[in-house]
Amino acid sequence: MEFLVEKIGMSRTVGKPSIPVTLLKVKTAKVCEVLEGGKALVAYHQGKSTNKSIVGQQKKYNLDKEYNKFATLEVSNTEAGDLDLSSLETAKRAKVSFKTKGRGFSGVMKRWNFQGGPAAHGSRFHRAPGSIGNREWPGRVQPGKKMAGHYGNEKVTVQNEIVSFDKEHGVLVLKGSIPGFNGAFGRLKIVG
Repeated sequence: MEFLVEKIGMSRTVGKPSIPVTLLKVKTAKVCEVLEGGKALVAYHQGKSTNKSIVGQQKKYNLDKEYNKFATLEVSNTEAGDLDLSSLETAKRAKVSFKTKGRGFSGVMKRWNFQGGPAAHGSRFHRAPGSIGNREWPGRVQPGKKMAGHYGNEKVTVQNEIVSFDKEHGVLVLKGSIPGFNGAFGRLKIVG
């Protein structure tokens, strides 16, 4: 089963030993149409954007105006209606996919953990990448060379243990950390 989730933030359990946990809010969603292979078209609320195609889908599936986004998920529902969350209560492990924090254009020390040069005594080599080529042959920069560039904002999937699920508030507690900023939007898939 798959669910759309929003990252609330990190916390820890009270007790011995204390476990670091990540809190996720499970998005309320409506199943519009059940497709083949256990998949379904699901509508959910995200922001305020709307256009004619979204209005057409809302009329087609008789949805409120707040349901302005659509996704295809693996669900346990057999007919249209509210998304079934009962499988989260018994689940033990989950795969979570989020985009990592975007860090923009970063240098080699931040992006690839390069050591850099000596800080003092006028070396004039501090945070630069150093030599990037070869001497006479092949006389070019090798493909895949670690250099400065865009860092972060890429999809990462991690597996975590489920600690608890509060069905009333839709809050899922997972052991450990999850990529992305607080308020980030991602997908959760039950694996065990």
